[in-house]
Amino acid sequence: MSVAPSVEFDRIAGLVERVTFHNEQNGFCVLRLKVKGEWELITVIGHTPAVTPGEYASASGQWVTDREHGRQFKAQFVSISPPTTLTGIERYLGSGMVKGIGPVYAGKLVAAFGAAVFDVIEQSPGRLREIPGIGEVRARKITSGWADHKVIRSIMVFLHA
Repeated sequence: MSVAPSVEFDRIAGLVERVTFHNEQNGFCVLRLKVKGEWELITVIGHTPAVTPGEYASASGQWVTDREHGRQFKAQFVSISPPTTLTGIERYLGSGMVKGIGPVYAGKLVAAFGAAVFDVIEQSPGRLREIPGIGEVRARKITSGWADHKVIRSIMVFLHA
C-alpha cells in the first residue's frame, strides 16, 4: 500500500480591500488582501460563495508566480468572516452591497454605532433615524437591503456547499 505525500499549505489572512473578480455561479474569485507584514496588497486566487470588501479572509494554499500577473497566492481553501475592525465594517457597509448605504452613510453609521452597527440595523432599526439624513424611507431601505443581503449570502453559501 502506498501513501500519498502530504501537501504542506502556506496560510495567509487579511482584510479584503478589493474584489477584483467574483463568479457567483462557481465561486471563483480574485481578491486583493491587506496582509499584516506585507507592504503591498496580496492577490489571492480561489473559490468562495460570497465576498465583500471589508470582510476578513483567511486562505490556505501556495505562492505562485504568474507570467502576466506576478506573485499571487493560489488558495485551495478560502474562509470569509465578517469584519471586526471599524475600518473593515465601514468598507463593508460602504461597498454598495446594502441598498441605502454608500461610503458617506457607512461612515456616519460606524461613527454613531461603532462595532454594534450590525445589531442596530437588525434589532433596533428605529435608531438609524438618529443619524442626520436618514429618514423613515432610507431607514426602511437599509433594513430591507440588509435582510436581502443576508438571505442572498446564505443561499450562496448553501449552493456553493
